[in-house]
Amino acid sequence: MQSKSYVVTDEHGVMRVGKSCVMLDSIVASFSQGYSPETIQQQYPALSLEEVYGTIAWYLANADAVSRYLEHQNTLWRQWQARVAEQPSPVVQRLRALHGRKLSEVS
Repeated sequence: MQSKSYVVTDEHGVMRVGKSCVMLDSIVASFSQGYSPETIQQQYPALSLEEVYGTIAWYLANADAVSRYLEHQNTLWRQWQARVAEQPSPVVQRLRALHGRKLSEVS
């Protein structure tokens, strides 16, 4: 019997559930907040209940590695936020300008 792989790492180093686009981070966060596997499956209908249970079991068996992975992901997220704050895109600049104009009209 061949074992199933519920968590895979994509070409960008992101851990995903099976062949879906659902990130491991999402399942771990929901499970850590006390959501049942059935509720998690409802939140992510692209996943089967088996995939949710399998992912949770994999997470529990690899908690230390997942913790290191999540910390790495948080570091990347903070770096990305800092980069965006330093150099906002033209779209963000226009939205901020529009927002500022609307606030001044209300005052």
